[in-house]
Amino acid sequence: MSNFFIRRPIVAIVISILMVIVGAITITSLPVAQFPDIAPPEVRVFAMYPGADAETMEQAVATPIEQQVSGVDNMDYMYSLNSTGNSSTALMVDFDLKTNPNDDLLLTQSRQQLANGQLPPVVQWIGIDVKKSLTSPMMLVALYSPKGTLDTNFLANYAYINLNDPLGRSYGIGLTQVYAGQYAMRIWLKPDRLAKLGVTVSEVFLAVQSQNTVNPAGQVGGEPAFKGQPFTYAVRAQSRLKTPEEFGDIIVRENPEGGVVRVRDVATVELGSQDYNVVTRLDGKPTAVMGIYQLPGSNAVEAAKGVRKLMAKMKESFPADLDYEITLDTTDAVRAGMHEPSCWCSSSCISSCKTGVPRSFQCWRCLFRWWARSLSSRSLVFPSTHFHCSAWCWPSDWWWTMPLLWSRVFSGTSKRGWLPRMRLERLWKS
Repeated sequence: MSNFFIRRPIVAIVISILMVIVGAITITSLPVAQFPDIAPPEVRVFAMYPGADAETMEQAVATPIEQQVSGVDNMDYMYSLNSTGNSSTALMVDFDLKTNPNDDLLLTQSRQQLANGQLPPVVQWIGIDVKKSLTSPMMLVALYSPKGTLDTNFLANYAYINLNDPLGRSYGIGLTQVYAGQYAMRIWLKPDRLAKLGVTVSEVFLAVQSQNTVNPAGQVGGEPAFKGQPFTYAVRAQSRLKTPEEFGDIIVRENPEGGVVRVRDVATVELGSQDYNVVTRLDGKPTAVMGIYQLPGSNAVEAAKGVRKLMAKMKESFPADLDYEITLDTTDAVRAGMHEPSCWCSSSCISSCKTGVPRSFQCWRCLFRWWARSLSSRSLVFPSTHFHCSAWCWPSDWWWTMPLLWSRVFSGTSKRGWLPRMRLERLWKS
């Protein structure tokens, strides 16, 4: 075989050029993930029951959902997270690694809907959230006020309105959660006034639910209209209530004698936070922390890069005295492991390879410097007895070394020269 390439150097040159071209073309289509997924697909079922304690949540909400979801196809295990503070529960369902996360989501959602008939009406009214998401957050983004002019309620509300949806649409993000309550109309009932007037909590709840609605009023002059009606007018009636004064005017009970009991008579109405059980701070300052969870099966590095780019873009429209800081990014170690060994001057790269061959050619500068070193030393560093790098470099980087391999093969064992040009000169003189 060596004589064939020695006497036909053009064939060897053509083969080497073709292999380099094919390698340069195929490098653009190499897969991003070279290792299998180790985190199983996970589906999160979240439900809320306002005012309920942990025991009530377990008996009325968590148990019916677990009974229906248990045994879903390709499920490995599941576990529930009951919270005693915010009257919520979360069921985490983990599936086999070989399954499709989209199929797992549909199967879990269909099983969960079977439990709707056993759940309290309030839980059904609020709705049950079923999403693909991992258990632990991938990133934590903290919104804070450097000068302290903005409180936690404003920061959390700004995150809900302006950041929650754009981040949820970003690549690789399965769930975004703000660890602070958003703006809500708080109705603090007075037990002594309720007992004195004989009003129950259910009456107040039903009154608020029935009178805080959207009321479509239809049209005036719509078809079929009388002759001579030139215009059609859309009637707009009062929609949902917005201010504490409007909520205070809600009628709870009306007596036959003409007496009226309103919400403000039995409660204090104010605009506050939906949840006061979570307090977040950054360097002692009020903060709204957003937890960003990765979508199963996505590239965490690309997802984190997209979040950073989006936050930098959204910062341009931030109001005065509002800033953000990424307090946690689990992909920092991954990025450091990707870029540190690829540098030619890196001590970790040279220490494991006496010839200076990098472990992986992620840097073009490393590649061409290695080629130049091989040519200048007139010795083939790969593969030969001088190569001391770990063996796992061979399957991924073999085609980079083929030009040097062919040069070594058809140059023979002569010590005067090993390039094809030198061999041709010796053959011509002979």
